[in-house]
Amino acid sequence: MNAASDFPEPTRIPVNGIELEVFEAGRENAGRPVVLAHGWPELAYTWRHQVPALVAAGYHVIVPNQRGYGGSSRPAEVEAYDIEHLTGDLVGLLDHYGYEKAPFIGHDWGAMVVWGLALLHPERVSTVVNLSLPYQERGELPWIELLEAVLGPDYYFVHFNRQPGVADAVLDANTRQFLRNLFRKNEPVVPPQPGMAMIALALAEEALGEPTMSESELEVFVSAFEATGFTSSINWYRNLDRNWRLLAEVDPIITQPALMIYGDRDVVQQSPTLARFVPRVEVATLEAGHWIPEERPHEVTELIVGWLAKHDVA
Repeated sequence: MNAASDFPEPTRIPVNGIELEVFEAGRENAGRPVVLAHGWPELAYTWRHQVPALVAAGYHVIVPNQRGYGGSSRPAEVEAYDIEHLTGDLVGLLDHYGYEKAPFIGHDWGAMVVWGLALLHPERVSTVVNLSLPYQERGELPWIELLEAVLGPDYYFVHFNRQPGVADAVLDANTRQFLRNLFRKNEPVVPPQPGMAMIALALAEEALGEPTMSESELEVFVSAFEATGFTSSINWYRNLDRNWRLLAEVDPIITQPALMIYGDRDVVQQSPTLARFVPRVEVATLEAGHWIPEERPHEVTELIVGWLAKHDVA
C-alpha cells in the first residue's frame, strides 16, 4: 500500500460537535474494531502500512484524520484542541460505529491522545499500543513551564506557546521543504543548534539522512498541509498546560494491557517510570528514529498484529 490511490476512500463523520475525515477498511470484520491515531505533522495516511495487515488479522480498521488535520474540522479556538476534545472525538467515533470499546493505537501526539483516552474514558479502551511517545507523568509543574525551565524558550513546544503564529507562518511558507526535511531517517549525529528547531528545518535547503517515504507518499502530506496550513495542528501543543490542569483529579494509572514501541535513535527519551503508571505494559525497541511506522513498517506491523492476537479481548 504505497500509493495514495491504494488507501481507503474517506468519509466525513459527525462526532463531538465537529466532523472527522475517516478512512475505514475491513468493514466485513464488523464487531472487531481497532482505531489508529496519528501524530504531528502526520495524517491517517501514516498508518497505510499497517491497515492491510490489521484487516487481514480480522479487524474493522478505523483511521481518522484527527481534528485540525486534512479534511477534518479545524475549529478556530485554541481550546478546541485540548485533551477533552481530542479524546471526545475518538469516543464519538466508537459511538458512531456502535462499539463499546476498542484497541487504540497511537504514534507521537496520537499516543498522547490514546494515553489520555485511557485515563479519561477507560471503559472505552480495551488495549493500548503506543509508538514513540511513552506515558507522560504529570509532575508538579505544568508541562510548558517545565520544558521552558529545562530546555529554554527556543524549544519548539515552548516557542509554539510563547510566540503563537511565528513558527506557523514559516512552516506554511515552506511546507514541502519542512516536511521533506522532517520525515528523515539515519540522520548524522550533529550537536544541538541554537534557535527553534522546526523553523530551522523549514528553512534548511538541504535535508540530512535519508527519506522515510517515496516522493509520491510525501506528496500526500504536502498537499494536505498546503491546503490546511499548520496552525490547527500546532494548537494541540498550545493546550499542554491546559491538559495538565484538566488531568489534575484523574487517576493517573492505566490499567489496560499496553504495548510501548520505542525507536532506539528517537530523540524522545524512553520513560524510566513507564511501568509505574502502566503496570501491564510490555516494551519493544526497534532500530529506528522517531517515524517508526514509516521507518520500520513491517516490524511495526508484525509487533502490533502479534501482540493484539494475544491481548485483545474486546
